[in-house]
Amino acid sequence: MATEDELPWHPDIPAMLTDQTSACKPAREAIAAGAEVKVWDSEVPQWMVAGIAATRLRRSLKRGLQETIGLDETVEILARYRGEQLRTGTILAADRLWFFNLYFDATGTELLACSGVNLSRRPSTKDSLEP
Repeated sequence: MATEDELPWHPDIPAMLTDQTSACKPAREAIAAGAEVKVWDSEVPQWMVAGIAATRLRRSLKRGLQETIGLDETVEILARYRGEQLRTGTILAADRLWFFNLYFDATGTELLACSGVNLSRRPSTKDSLEP
């Protein structure tokens, strides 16, 4: 299991998961239950991660195939950071039922948003190919 201690700048993720989005509490609980936590030590442009989150939201609303939490809030939060660099991370629940995306400021010291997707109901290949 990867932990938040692997990177020197990596903060205490559970402590950072406050009330940014509705996914924070389930993400904290997943970590407490032994989730795998990864945070990348590189910056990415806001437009890239915001675009991916917005696309996920549109697709989940259109298709309704996977349960998400905090994704709508995450899209709104990330829109506030136009032109900035961000860091990202993930949490994969020990039971592999939930996957969370984490979004940090460029220094990795402030958690901006967290969203989660329920992996127990993955779309079929046919579903994922439909526009």
